[in-house]
Amino acid sequence: MKRLLAAVLALAVSFTLFIPAALADEDGEERVTMGADLTDRQREAVYSDFGIEEGTVTELSVTNKEERSYLEGLVPDGKIGSVALSCIYIKTLPAGSGMSVEIHNINYCTEDMYINALTTAGISDAQVVVSAPFPVSGTGALTGAYKAYEDITGNSLSSLAKAAGAEELVVTGELAEYIGSDDATQMINELKSMLDKTQGMTDDEVRAEIKNLADMYNVALTNAQLEQVLSLVRKLEGLDADQLQEQLVGIAKAAQTANKVGEVTSKVFEDVKGFFSAVGAFFSGVFGGKTE
Repeated sequence: MKRLLAAVLALAVSFTLFIPAALADEDGEERVTMGADLTDRQREAVYSDFGIEEGTVTELSVTNKEERSYLEGLVPDGKIGSVALSCIYIKTLPAGSGMSVEIHNINYCTEDMYINALTTAGISDAQVVVSAPFPVSGTGALTGAYKAYEDITGNSLSSLAKAAGAEELVVTGELAEYIGSDDATQMINELKSMLDKTQGMTDDEVRAEIKNLADMYNVALTNAQLEQVLSLVRKLEGLDADQLQEQLVGIAKAAQTANKVGEVTSKVFEDVKGFFSAVGAFFSGVFGGKTE
């Protein structure tokens, strides 16, 4: 239940700023990005997790230097490491299919964290498998996803959107260590639903909203954590809301067939600009009760 709600909300309220072309425009394309420092035996194990044979899908390489270009300054150096080991397989799906993520040997990032971060960066409608030869944080896999997307479409994702996706993955991961991955994902998603309101707020007012949300999850954030979340909110606010609104209508039409989001989507068609408050109200009600 929690995972479904988090995934639906990630698709519905993630702010995107990138080329209008979506992954679905290249339906059926596949890419593999492999950590540059894998041994031959490790590569075999990863391809086994992907369920494909090496050489059957276009392969790209990701270096530790490339991973650091997005993660340095956001992630403790120990989590980035000095080698590139995280790998990712992406297959594009028809428009409206949504995102599915499967992970192997990833001990820091969860499926929902990847869904949120990838959607924020502008990637949707894809089957994704993340793997490593032994347990790793998985933060570097995001770099591979960006690289695969850009190779498939021939277009570049917005630098701001990629940075926002990386920061979201990191902040959610660090919150998860204190309040659990499901609650951390939901808390960040609820903040996304308030971005139209936070844009007109001072930093202190946004901090107050963050604290209120934290109280809902019975957690006391440290000052450092509070500032991390504030930084993420401000970065997400910088993404293009006009392009988002066009995408929300399409997402809402697809979601109208799903019982769990019918209440939200009916409000979207009445007034797209009121979408965020509608989502916030809906999910506040859902999360107010117990879910399994």
